[in-house]
Amino acid sequence: MLDELQRRNYAQNTVRSYIYAVEDFAKYFRRSPDRLGPNHIREYQVHLFRDCKLSASTIEGRTAALRFSIRQDTQATVSSRSHSVSEASEADAHGTESGRGGAAH
Repeated sequence: MLDELQRRNYAQNTVRSYIYAVEDFAKYFRRSPDRLGPNHIREYQVHLFRDCKLSASTIEGRTAALRFSIRQDTQATVSSRSHSVSEASEADAHGTESGRGGAAH
């Protein structure tokens, strides 16, 4: 996520805020952020509003950070899967099993 924020030339304060938001989100659920999704964001928003008494603008900023993080994770997963699929297709075209480098049995 950090690389993508820097590649897009986000301000340093924005980068720090996004990282803090994702870390706090993960701590709240005691899970890695890549195992959390949109329903968790909604629950977290309620927590921020009710329990933390944060302003709407602060919650909007944290939500933007979480959505950015989830988009990056989703794009990385899709990219990884399509790469694996193309390797498997190439292996099939050559009569080998994906990942084994040997002949298909």
